[in-house]
Amino acid sequence: MVNKFIVVYPIEKRYGTLLDLNGNVVDRVELPLIFSYPIRIDLIRRAVISSLTARLQPKGRDPLAGKRRVGESWGIGYSVARVPRLDNGRAVFAPNVVGGRRQFAPTTLRRIHEDINKKEMKIAIISALSALADPKYVFSRGYSIPQQIQSLPIIVVNEFENISSSKEVREYLMKTGLWQNVERAQENTKIRSGKGKMRGRRYKEPKSILFIISSIQSPIVKAIRNLPGVDYLTPETLDICKLAPGAMPGRLAIITQKALDALSRRFVVEKP
Repeated sequence: MVNKFIVVYPIEKRYGTLLDLNGNVVDRVELPLIFSYPIRIDLIRRAVISSLTARLQPKGRDPLAGKRRVGESWGIGYSVARVPRLDNGRAVFAPNVVGGRRQFAPTTLRRIHEDINKKEMKIAIISALSALADPKYVFSRGYSIPQQIQSLPIIVVNEFENISSSKEVREYLMKTGLWQNVERAQENTKIRSGKGKMRGRRYKEPKSILFIISSIQSPIVKAIRNLPGVDYLTPETLDICKLAPGAMPGRLAIITQKALDALSRRFVVEKP
């Protein structure tokens, strides 16, 4: 399926840096026009909020919770609060008594998912992809890039997807000077404060490098999935929460040539 976007303003061409398996700069690659699309921070923020709230599960309370004890107010003249009471004087039913109902209890009728139009989500994803090629947004997230890499994003040859061990990926990132971004994520991993530690989210891990590959069946998936802060995507499974974590675009990305061709085929930007 091809999504075409008509652009009514001049677009400047952008180039990415092509690296070989030895980490050497080979050439400059002309990027598709989606990487020149204007960066819409407002749409990216809406898309991230919509994606995060879509994971929330609606919850509610039993409609009869706290209401199963029948009481009646005694009225005035007994020097007690006029709340429903049992015959023995115990207060029931009211929100401010022990065992009473909850005031403004959560309900499944509440809308907790922020809806967003499909076209807005597509434009947000394209804007997040365009931010991968803008050094201003990439450096604002705190990434460090060696001097030999003059343009972003980083394009690697297709043979990179055949790497199957984390050791080889680590050696490759050390050759290119990008390994310090992974080390930074490992050093800044902290234990979460509060009860979230007991609910399956014990650690807060910063985001490091994003790999965009052609297929999830590639051997490189097993090599990079355990690296600190590293994520991977394919052109068919683009996720706005991974392209712009925390609604902040400009993640450091490494894209294979196959994935770059697939992105150019999926999103076609036409000039009028």
